[in-house]
Amino acid sequence: MTTRVLVVEDDPDVALALRVLLTRAGYEVLAADNGRDGLKRLFADRPALMILDVGLPELNGWEVLERTRDMTDLPVLLLTARGAERDRVRGLRAGADDYLPKPFGNEELLARVEALLRRSSPARWSGQYLDEALRLVPERRAAVWQGHEVRLSAIEFRLLQVLVRNRGRVVTVEQLLARVWDDPDGVGRDRVKFAVLRLRRKLAEAAGADAEDPLEAVRGLGYRYRAPE
Repeated sequence: MTTRVLVVEDDPDVALALRVLLTRAGYEVLAADNGRDGLKRLFADRPALMILDVGLPELNGWEVLERTRDMTDLPVLLLTARGAERDRVRGLRAGADDYLPKPFGNEELLARVEALLRRSSPARWSGQYLDEALRLVPERRAAVWQGHEVRLSAIEFRLLQVLVRNRGRVVTVEQLLARVWDDPDGVGRDRVKFAVLRLRRKLAEAAGADAEDPLEAVRGLGYRYRAPE
C-alpha cells in the first residue's frame, strides 16, 4: 500500500514542487491549499504524515497543528520561513515533530520525511518497561503513569522509552537527538527541551500536579528518568 502524505501549502509553486518530488519518490500525495481544507483531508483520508506550511488562509498553520494534536499523533513536518527562529520554537512547542526552512533542498526534505515515517512505525517500538509507577504499552503508544493511561506522540513515546531504558543514568541531549530524532549531528537542540516539556505536562495532567516528576534535567548535560523509590 502506497504511503499517503498530506501537503497543506497555499503557494501553488511550492505545492506543485512538493507533489512532483514526493510522487517521484513513491508517495501518494494529498493536497490542500488552506488550513480548513487541510483538516478535512486529514481526518477524511488519514495520511501517514503531514507537511504543513505556517502561513495559510482560512486557518493558519498554528491552528491546524493545534487541532491536529488534539485528535492524532501522526508526524508533522512544519515548513517555516528561513531565519524565523520564533516560528520554529513555537512549532516544536506546539507539537510539530520537525521543521524545515524555505527554500529547502529536495534531498533534505525527502530525508526528513523518510526519518519521520521510520520513527512513527509501530515496528520501531518493542518491549515494555515496568516499575511501581510506570508501564510502557508499545502497541498503543501509551504509558500508564501512576495508574493513569497517557497517550503519547511517536516522539514522546520514543523519548520516554530511551530515558527509562537508561533509568538513573543521564542521557545527553546529543544522545537523545541521535536515538529519538535520528539526528546524530545534533541539529535542532530545542527539539529535546520542548519534547521533554510536553511529556512532563502530559504525565502531570494524568496523575495530578502533586505527583512526582520522574524526568530530571541535568544542567549542561541532558535528562534522566528517576524510578520512584
